[in-house]
Amino acid sequence: MRSGTFVELGRVVCLDQPVVPAGDGELLVRTELASICGSDLHIVMDGVGGLAASDAWPGYPGHEGVGEVIESRHPDFAEGDLVLTAPDMAVAQCFSEIQTVPAQHCLKLPECDVSSAELLMAQQLGTVIFALRQFPYDVTGKTVVVLGSGSAGQFHTYMMKRLGAEKVITVDPVATRLELAVAMGADVVVDSSAADVREVVRSETGGEGADFLIEAVGRRDALLLGPELVGMGAAMLWFGLPDSNEPVPLDFNRFFRKKLRAASTYGAQLEADQASFRTALSLIASRAIDVSKVVSHTLPIERIEEAMVIAHERTDGALKVSVSFD
Repeated sequence: MRSGTFVELGRVVCLDQPVVPAGDGELLVRTELASICGSDLHIVMDGVGGLAASDAWPGYPGHEGVGEVIESRHPDFAEGDLVLTAPDMAVAQCFSEIQTVPAQHCLKLPECDVSSAELLMAQQLGTVIFALRQFPYDVTGKTVVVLGSGSAGQFHTYMMKRLGAEKVITVDPVATRLELAVAMGADVVVDSSAADVREVVRSETGGEGADFLIEAVGRRDALLLGPELVGMGAAMLWFGLPDSNEPVPLDFNRFFRKKLRAASTYGAQLEADQASFRTALSLIASRAIDVSKVVSHTLPIERIEEAMVIAHERTDGALKVSVSFD
C-alpha cells in the first residue's frame, strides 16, 4: 500500500509499505482522504510531542481520515461501510492507503448529500466540541476573543456564536482566514500583522477586556498575549497544542490579580461513545455549519511532503490541507 511515512524531522514521504492485518475488534479501512492536523505539523516539522521518526510506523501521525471498510472484525461494522476514522495517536495511521483501526475509533458516515471531504472536517470540529464540553463556560451575551483562525479557530468562532456569544473577536495575521471567520460568525476580525490587538480588544470591550478567550494555535506569543486581552474574572481555554518543548513564561502577577481561570484539554478520540464527533458529523451533514471553504487544498498521497510544507507555511491560502488516495 501507499503510505505517508515519517522518515526524518520535517519530512513525511510516500513509500510502499506492508498492510498490517486486522485483529479482533479492528477494521481494515481503505482511506479515501486524510487531513493534516496542527498536531501533525508540530510532531513532524517541529519535533514537539508524539514520536520521533525513528519510532514511527507507516501512516503516523495522521489521525483524521475517511474511507471504506474492506474487512471488519467487529460486529458493529461491515464491509462497504463508509466511516470517519479518528484514532488516538497511539494507533494513528490515517496517512496510509489501508488503515488498521480499532472499531472504537470509527464512526459510520451519515447518508447525506455532503461530500466526504466536508464530513472529514468532523474530526477537527469534534475536538473543538469536546474541549468546550470539558471546560464549559456560559458565553451567552458575553464577549469572546479567539486567537488564531486556522480550522480549529474557525470552528471555535462558529461554536461561540452558536452558544450565544454577543460579540466574537477573531484574531489572525492571514486575510483569507479572517474573511472566512466572518462567514463563521465573527463580529470583529483583527489582522494581527497590521493592528495592535490589545488596542482593538480594549476598544471593542469599553476598556474592560473580553469575558472568555480561546487560544487556538498553541503559539508562545499567543499564550502570553491572552491574559492582556481579558477582563477581571475571565476564563481562558488553551486549546492549541504547544509548538515548542520549551517552557512558556507566564505573567502570573497579572493572571493572579485579574482572578483568571484557564484550562487545557485533549483526547477527544477517547471520549465515551465518541459523542463530540457524533455531534460534529450531525452539524456538518445537516448543513448547520458550512465547512466547504475550510477544505482549502487536496493533494495526492504521492505529494504528501509538499502537502505538509503547504500546511506548515500556510502558503496559497492554505487552511485545511488533505491528501487523497484516488
